[in-house]
Amino acid sequence: MAIIINLDVMMAKRKKGLTELAGEVDITLANLSILKNNKAKAVRLSTLNSICKALDCQPGDILQYVEDEEEDGAIEPKDL
Repeated sequence: MAIIINLDVMMAKRKKGLTELAGEVDITLANLSILKNNKAKAVRLSTLNSICKALDCQPGDILQYVEDEEEDGAIEPKDL
């Protein structure tokens, strides 16, 4: 996946736990955990907005783009 979610890093910097942030953002613990563990396939902008407000940060503090290694055209063993 090319987008990395660094929510756990920002939560640690702000000293906020999962339960506390979930309550402030009005999101379930399960869904916030999925985001925190970088397992999410998508995130609503309204959710991102609420997270940034609660953590007093910018979206770029949470989201990071990392180029996929597969994009260089190399054949991966799993593709064979």
